[in-house]
Amino acid sequence: MPDIIKLLPDSVANQIAAGEVIQRPASVVKELVENAVDAGCNKIQVIIKDAGKTLIQVIDNGCGMSETDARMSFERHATSKISRADQLFSILTKGFRGEALASIAAIAHVELKTKQTDKETGSRIVIEGSETKLQESVHCEEGTSFSIKNLFYNVPARRNFLKSDAVEFKHIIEEFERVALTHPEIAFTLQHNGVVLYNLPTSNLKQRIVNYQGNNFNLKLVPVEEDTNVVSLQGFVTKPEYAKRLRGEQYFFVNKRYIKSPYLNYAVSNAFDQLIAPGSYASYFLYLSVDPATIDINIHPTKTEIKFRDEKSIYAILHAAVKRALGKHNITPSIDFGEAGVYIEPINSRTEIKQPVIDINHGYNPFNNQDSKSSQATITSERPSFGKNLNYDWQELYKITEPTNIPQKSIFEIEEVSKESFEKTEILHTNAYQLHRKYILTQIKSGMVLIDQQLAHERILFEEFLEKIKLKKITSQQQLFPENIELELVNFQVYQAIENELKAVGFDIDIFGKKSIVVNGLPPEIANQNPKLLLDDIFEQYNSKAGNFKLKSNEILANTIAKYGAIKKGKYLSQEEMNHLVDSLFACQQPYFSPSGKPTIVTFTLDELEKKFEK
Repeated sequence: MPDIIKLLPDSVANQIAAGEVIQRPASVVKELVENAVDAGCNKIQVIIKDAGKTLIQVIDNGCGMSETDARMSFERHATSKISRADQLFSILTKGFRGEALASIAAIAHVELKTKQTDKETGSRIVIEGSETKLQESVHCEEGTSFSIKNLFYNVPARRNFLKSDAVEFKHIIEEFERVALTHPEIAFTLQHNGVVLYNLPTSNLKQRIVNYQGNNFNLKLVPVEEDTNVVSLQGFVTKPEYAKRLRGEQYFFVNKRYIKSPYLNYAVSNAFDQLIAPGSYASYFLYLSVDPATIDINIHPTKTEIKFRDEKSIYAILHAAVKRALGKHNITPSIDFGEAGVYIEPINSRTEIKQPVIDINHGYNPFNNQDSKSSQATITSERPSFGKNLNYDWQELYKITEPTNIPQKSIFEIEEVSKESFEKTEILHTNAYQLHRKYILTQIKSGMVLIDQQLAHERILFEEFLEKIKLKKITSQQQLFPENIELELVNFQVYQAIENELKAVGFDIDIFGKKSIVVNGLPPEIANQNPKLLLDDIFEQYNSKAGNFKLKSNEILANTIAKYGAIKKGKYLSQEEMNHLVDSLFACQQPYFSPSGKPTIVTFTLDELEKKFEK
């Protein structure tokens, strides 16, 4: 039998490796920008076209490469960062595996221009699908310039799995910001389709955060600093009053590398306990420096997760540092007696102190109708009125004790039903009952059902809104005062991608400035909602779905409008409102679950109820 095991060609091996290293255009941006940082530059330019599908160009003014190094950089496992295995435990650079450039060259058209500081000429290399097409000496700027064109051109299946431009560019922004926020000593520029979106000059750490988030972010930051033999910590958290209903800017950096850590995130959120409302999230930018030998950064392919040797100590230090920072900067609210409009007249020896006088009507008789009415009129005319319910005849109070003859019907008056209709949910024409202003109880032939009024109303509004979209019966209710909202760049990109869908469902929005919009009108179902919170929720859903907007836009928008427009738990419902809600729910195509997938109905059969009373 002949041998069947063979070595793969380099081109095939590189494509396989590319599938692990290069998942999307953002992966290329990450690898190239990190290489530029390791090159010791102080300026990095990132130029993107069509969300990286057409062009990704990264230019730096770092040390550059020699002609030999330029060619060797595209070989697999070729790196200048390490040479021995023990160096894996003392890594402070961004990359070290030597797989990035080889993987990129396997699935794209790559052009490299590089020149060292002490050289008169540089090198230019052109590679297509791991095959070197050209290598020559050229005149170019000091540093390195990578141009990546037609990503995944020879892997069409992989290219077809890329998301929309808005989603892919969102991921590029995330990778860009994770490096830019870590290195304020480097100037960064991000350009997309000819438009400069970020131009971040060199600065200190706080100014870099402010430049990235916007000038108004400066007032939100509280500095955090701690230095121990376990970890050195610095950074910023936002003040509790600026907590968001959705997770916002939450960044951990360890040794200038972005990481994700639910464990450390809990340490920060726990420090905000009782300072922010439940369900709200504070933002933070926290930078930890630890001995590289005490962490393992190889537990995740993208190195966004690491393992600490002494994570409990780091947790305690982080929690205490944030807690102390919030207290140190007087985060707890205080009364300012020096505010404008507040004046307390001081008491001195010449101030005459008068005893308060109480005026009593000694002739008032509550059992005299004429006196009562005249006295009541006098009192009513002298006291401020806070509503019509306070202006009543005192004798009316005694009428509440009179018995009423309203017939009472037990909720357990169940009719006999046939076996065939046992599993069929059919509402009987009896009154519904509200429990704790949260649930609605009503009868069915097989027993009874308990309905969550909020989730049920969400389902009703969701299907009604989808039907309106289908029939194009959407209207917009104009705001009394249009609201100007400044968006984060990621959300602004999402808005531009779904602008037509938003307007089609009743949002009247205009672009105002580089990252700002003006909300003139909202769908009538949610016209009383906060436009900023509403749009933040929509953007968050789009970001989390990261899918095709055209396929998901109607469902996402209908879900958001249903969630905001639905009646909430704790709201009293009249008998007519409850009956209408129950009838509308069971008229839905899918009455048993809310748009978010939660059950709207819990059914109790007669057998289940009878078993509760058995001995």
